[in-house]
Amino acid sequence: MVNSSFWLALMIGNSRLHWAHFARETLIHAWDTDYLPADIVQQLSQSQTLHNLPPEIFPPNKEKFTSPSSPSSPSSPSLPLSLPPSSPPLPLLLASVVPSQTALWQTYPNVRIITLDQVPIKGIYPTLGIDRALALWGAAQTWGFPMLVIDAGTALTFTGADANQCFVGGAILPGLGLQLATLSGRTGQLPKVELPQQLPQRYALNTQQAMQSGVIYTLVAGIKDFIEAWWRDFPQGNIAMTGGDRTLLVNYLQSQFPEIAARLMVEQNLIFWGMRSLFF
Repeated sequence: MVNSSFWLALMIGNSRLHWAHFARETLIHAWDTDYLPADIVQQLSQSQTLHNLPPEIFPPNKEKFTSPSSPSSPSSPSLPLSLPPSSPPLPLLLASVVPSQTALWQTYPNVRIITLDQVPIKGIYPTLGIDRALALWGAAQTWGFPMLVIDAGTALTFTGADANQCFVGGAILPGLGLQLATLSGRTGQLPKVELPQQLPQRYALNTQQAMQSGVIYTLVAGIKDFIEAWWRDFPQGNIAMTGGDRTLLVNYLQSQFPEIAARLMVEQNLIFWGMRSLFF
């Protein structure tokens, strides 16, 4: 249990820091930042409210921040964001897949680190990423087991658990952006390419579109295969998609396989829901 009305959640991912600010069980804001230096951790130690967080963590421009869509988290809560002057630093729940970053944030005086053994899914192997476990737990607490979570981040992962809350396994492959970056970074002449918002033409007439087509159509076909295999094993199973590329992938799936896309739950804050459910 978090013994504070207001608290922060931090998920340290492979390429960015993912933040959330809570008032008890209500997720107020979620946002991302780059990795931060040690002096910012010290500045955070002096912060008692959302409004006096270091600007490197919570910049004044809040328009880019997201509000949650959880059934239990109103998108515009009317909650006070101030605490008595004598309050300790905001509690910080931390989960991380980057050990060097974990060590940095351990210096924060009011931190609680979430470990894999705290996630109540049976049969988890010891090297499973804590991000995958928390997203699976958060999704299942909202929509129920069986649950498969597709996390479309730097890596694209599949993580599932059955109706008995037992881990059934998963898979890991390079995500959309990483695949394109690898092509441009590990070849002599292939350019850097951005991901299109909509499904590109399959048979491309230039190099950039050919790279987009090859990566996107192959990845979408693989996702479809995993989803169909999941529903063969668990006909009533749920599927949730999260991660930074979730919207792009759903757009691509809607273009090719609308009946599949219609059954997906799409939510960016599954990891934070998982954190919350462990302590409230």
